Amino acid sequence: MIIINMKIKKKYTLLYILAITLFASCARMGNPDGGWFDETPPKVIGASPADRGVGVKSRNVKINFDEYVKVDNATENVIVSPPQLEAPEIKAAGKSIDVKLLDPLKANTTYTIDFSDAISDNNEGNPLGNYTYSFSTGAEIDTMEVSGYVLAADNLEPVKGILVGLYSNQADSAFQKTPMLRVSRTDSRGHFIIKGVKKGSYRIYALQDVDGNYMFNQKSEKIAFSHDLITTSSKADIRQDTLWTDSLHIADIKRHDYTHFLPDDVTLSAFTELQTDRYLLSVTRKEANHFVANFSYGNKELPRIKGLNFNEKNAFVVIPNVKRDTISYWLRDSALVNQDTLRMEINYQKTDSLGHLVVQNDTMEVLSKQPYEKRMKTAQKELEKWQKAQEKAKKKGDHYEMVKPRDNMKLIVNVPTELDPDKNIPISVDAPLEQVDTSKIHLYTKIDTLWYKAKYAFRPLAHRDANGKFVRSDTLKYGMDYELVGEWRPGQEYSLEMDSMAFVDIYGKVSGKGKYGFKVKSNDEYGTLTISLIGMDNKHCILQLLDKSDNVVKELEAEKGQAEFFYLAADDYYLRMFVDRNNNGIWDTGDFEKNIQPEEVYYYPGKIECKAKWDVRESWNPIDKPLYLQKPREITKQKVDKQKTVKRRNADRAKKFGIEYIPTGG
Repeated sequence: MIIINMKIKKKYTLLYILAITLFASCARMGNPDGGWFDETPPKVIGASPADRGVGVKSRNVKINFDEYVKVDNATENVIVSPPQLEAPEIKAAGKSIDVKLLDPLKANTTYTIDFSDAISDNNEGNPLGNYTYSFSTGAEIDTMEVSGYVLAADNLEPVKGILVGLYSNQADSAFQKTPMLRVSRTDSRGHFIIKGVKKGSYRIYALQDVDGNYMFNQKSEKIAFSHDLITTSSKADIRQDTLWTDSLHIADIKRHDYTHFLPDDVTLSAFTELQTDRYLLSVTRKEANHFVANFSYGNKELPRIKGLNFNEKNAFVVIPNVKRDTISYWLRDSALVNQDTLRMEINYQKTDSLGHLVVQNDTMEVLSKQPYEKRMKTAQKELEKWQKAQEKAKKKGDHYEMVKPRDNMKLIVNVPTELDPDKNIPISVDAPLEQVDTSKIHLYTKIDTLWYKAKYAFRPLAHRDANGKFVRSDTLKYGMDYELVGEWRPGQEYSLEMDSMAFVDIYGKVSGKGKYGFKVKSNDEYGTLTISLIGMDNKHCILQLLDKSDNVVKELEAEKGQAEFFYLAADDYYLRMFVDRNNNGIWDTGDFEKNIQPEEVYYYPGKIECKAKWDVRESWNPIDKPLYLQKPREITKQKVDKQKTVKRRNADRAKKFGIEYIPTGG
């Protein structure tokens, strides 16, 4: 075995010639095609002004390297602090990088240009690694650092690319009135490092800066803030660096003294405030028999409509959604349905520039996307198709009809062949109901070999409103979503049977006959999960069981620090919890003006396996682990970007020719 210990840059030519000579003496071994790869990152050999220089007056920076370099996506990857309102010009030029700051320099201020890992050599793409250049316009340079993580408040996803900034002005209003003092940007892990910080105390914020002014002035901007002051400090520490020969073998382990800057674990929960400004988004009429008014935010008072080419009195069945931000207007009269254009005046409450609700009147034309002529042509084609079928049946001597029967209303009954014992049967219609006759709805259960009537309840489907309360209509008329609730017994068969005319919609269409057979699953097909909470005394906690896609499977309120999930199919689950501070049953976002943080969210840091007949019990202390370490990687959608590293291809090349390659650094 031939051993070659190479330092690519300095010993490249000599050792390459040596390798060629040695290859010639080895059993006719072929030469490496093209020679050894460059595996040495570029080095900074100087800068003007000097790195960490003081008393700097120039806004032009030139950083020199020992080889040709490039900068990857400087606009996104390079952060200049203090933040520059006019974007600096950053470009690679041969063996140097030129930076031109366009904002005037501030007196007695440390400037940092954080290139992160954006710099690499021009040939092989060997990354320089995290590199920051700095200078000061004053007599001394600031070296403190603040680091941590930004996570989405509602699901602890790492927030990539959001600004994180410090303010020495500790007034809350500073975030809305002045640009950030020093900034950084988060990476794909949600991690940030703010460099060049003066020793002292600060307020810290995160901002998805839509307009580029480095302060919060639009409610649509995602933000995060902390009630705690950040006080900078540092201490001497030891860092261990591992040099790898390849992905399996360690070449060397070195320990270095370094300065450990604190705090290094600041965690910010990013959120978007509730958009309460109210304005009309659109009025659409996708189908001829109804139109929909969409608002940015709901209001107790529904819009008032005045018809300009029709009489609006008793013209609609009005169905608002639970948030009252989407209102459907179903046209009662078929003459109106057939009218392609409805001209109207809409009177509604709108938020003005001062944030007050005022009366707004809009005049508009609402056009059907299914014109009358087109619908008539479609109906005629269907009639002709039906007539041909009847003529064909008549010639064959089969049963036929002279008059085409009226179409039944569309009824969607979502009955699975196997029903979970804790689920109900949803039923929906395609137009508001005028009448429901529950005497024509029958539920039977099979006991031994005989069928018996079973009790049920037929009711409108309930939804949570904007305040988290479940809202259910107290009438069966004019609804569109319902559910059939039974006293389901595990392991038993059921039959849901509906007579014709059980339902009648506002257009007089009736439902047809229907029969749906299903079985309620046995208890033996399920597992049970019991969660006992630690450290959450006197807090109203809501636990959400999640699937592999981070979707909610079941949701429960913890009672006396415990939650029991029944009827769990055999599968792997994950667990999220939020502290319901206002007891409204839903997660609530934050409000900067009111100094309200979003409700706390936690993830059980692992997978929970459930199997049939298993009774799984877990104890969980949600505050035992830092938030940025909680969410399991398997369900984290924001994946970590691949770290830029030297490719280390020489080890593979040497192995190919029977040579052991031992790098000595670069």
